[in-house]
Amino acid sequence: MGKRRRARELALQFLYQHDSLNGSSPESPSLEESLSLFWEHDGINTDSEVRDFSSALAKGCCTNLGHLDDIIVRYSEHWRLSRISKIDRNILRIAIYEMLYLSNIPPAVTINEAVELGKTFGTEQSGAFINGILDKIKEDRDKGDL
Repeated sequence: MGKRRRARELALQFLYQHDSLNGSSPESPSLEESLSLFWEHDGINTDSEVRDFSSALAKGCCTNLGHLDDIIVRYSEHWRLSRISKIDRNILRIAIYEMLYLSNIPPAVTINEAVELGKTFGTEQSGAFINGILDKIKEDRDKGDL
């Protein structure tokens, strides 16, 4: 498995955990504390390149959460954000973050990776659902409409 794929998987795991626990306690840890706990508690043994990319994705998604979620709602016709599974929602957040903020990654690679994550961790329909939304976003991004 490639380093970036592994980093995306770990970012997805963190975001799923963060999404599940967010607001569950009035004493929720900061993003930095949450990431630190994720790396320490889970005993994830990765090299620094994987950890750095995964952390950058997680931080980027959390920092830009409102913007990313607005885009998901706009492009997922007739779906409220709360109706989209946590896995699919977080895969979309990662992919949209990459397409908007990481210009060194070709959008086709981002979409392919997101679809593969959906097939691996989501439902039978996740890959097609994710692909459909991200293709529309890529088209508008390429036209300058996003």
